[in-house]
Amino acid sequence: MPKPETIRGLERGLRVLRVLQDIPIASLHTIHGATRIPKPSLLRVLQTLESAGVVTRRLADGNFRLSAFGGVRRKGDRHDRIAEAAAPVLHRLCEKVKWPSDLFVPAGNYMDRRETSRRHSPFLLPPSEADRVGRHVGYLMTAIGRAYLAWCPEEELQRILSRLRKQNRPGDFLAHNPAKLKRILEQTRARGYATRDTSFVGGSLTASPVDDGMAAIAVPLFDGSRNHGAINILWIRTAFTVEAFAARHLADLQQAADEIVNSLKSRTGA
Repeated sequence: MPKPETIRGLERGLRVLRVLQDIPIASLHTIHGATRIPKPSLLRVLQTLESAGVVTRRLADGNFRLSAFGGVRRKGDRHDRIAEAAAPVLHRLCEKVKWPSDLFVPAGNYMDRRETSRRHSPFLLPPSEADRVGRHVGYLMTAIGRAYLAWCPEEELQRILSRLRKQNRPGDFLAHNPAKLKRILEQTRARGYATRDTSFVGGSLTASPVDDGMAAIAVPLFDGSRNHGAINILWIRTAFTVEAFAARHLADLQQAADEIVNSLKSRTGA
């Protein structure tokens, strides 16, 4: 009995899906190396899978991943859905305001960047390793961290502060001054957005402080009961004061946060 003829495009698509099940985030070069599908054909396969909602591209670097909402099992974690929902929204926000944005989510003792539109901004920003996805920043001095803490449940806030008090890191000193931190978070909620501490000039938890020349405002991804993370807009510090920038773009940032939260609700059926 002759062997039945296979559908070549479908067979290639399945090979790509198997690779992405094992490699959560993969570049075109990586997928090509694993499948040996010619790159022009591979791009068509990936575009077809993307159109079907099975594969998405990360905004930060253009790499491919299985959609957290596509129904195909993959290796991942609970924050993948947030990053995927945020990517198109942050892209549209960057197209509108021109300045870049980041998505950060809580990850134990720090905030973890999961998506960014920095490479899509027309402004020439200071080059830095800080542009990468996976960068860790602290909670207490950064706009993104304060936006998360100001809107997270009180029990979670206390758990985070308890852990930070044990770290003895320079950027966590406010964890030992709960009265001052409480005032900062109350002011943040009243204002509707978070800003960097006046003494914070940039840097990550794994690198020495370096003045990045940037300023930021940030808002939470708060759905009324749960805070999923926070997003920001960054700009060159000398271009605007915080107040002037917020007057121009806070509404855009808040609308983007609402879009991400609503997208999560609609995709998960919550």
